[in-house]
Amino acid sequence: MKKVQEEIRGIVGPNKNRVEGRDLDKFNYLELIVRETFRIHPPVPLLITHFCTKKCKIGGYDILPSTTVFINTYALGREPSKWENPEEFYPERFENSDVDYRGSYFELVPFGAGRRICPGLAMGTTAVKYTLANLLYGFDFELPNGKKFEDFPMEEAGGPTIHNKHDLVLIPKKHEWD
Repeated sequence: MKKVQEEIRGIVGPNKNRVEGRDLDKFNYLELIVRETFRIHPPVPLLITHFCTKKCKIGGYDILPSTTVFINTYALGREPSKWENPEEFYPERFENSDVDYRGSYFELVPFGAGRRICPGLAMGTTAVKYTLANLLYGFDFELPNGKKFEDFPMEEAGGPTIHNKHDLVLIPKKHEWD
């Protein structure tokens, strides 16, 4: 968290109350974090189903007409043949990569692709970046009772969305500039 906070605070500086929308494109490491987050935790684990109208091949499999096809974004983001150490949160994997979440690279399609891509992609991702940037700019965070982030259990619970099985309680402290 320190690395992204240093990036945001270094670019915005100490003399502002908040991050502004025009600042968002300057945050390279924040962008990497958002990509990695959508890879490991897509907004929904399954995309809207597709109905096959004619015989086709997908990944070497014959798909017959009238077959319903599910796109499992959760599994795609954790596919070992596409991602090195797929269970590890490692934003730097996107550092020299063109892979993003806008539907051009099928190993990462948290919002779908093509004609059925989520119409709220731009608004949603901007809101995530803006909110996260402002929280990280203005606050430092601690776990209660002197716990360390490394010790927080990262077990997931399934459902319409994937979420952490354990509640994450953070104590925000207003960032004090030196």
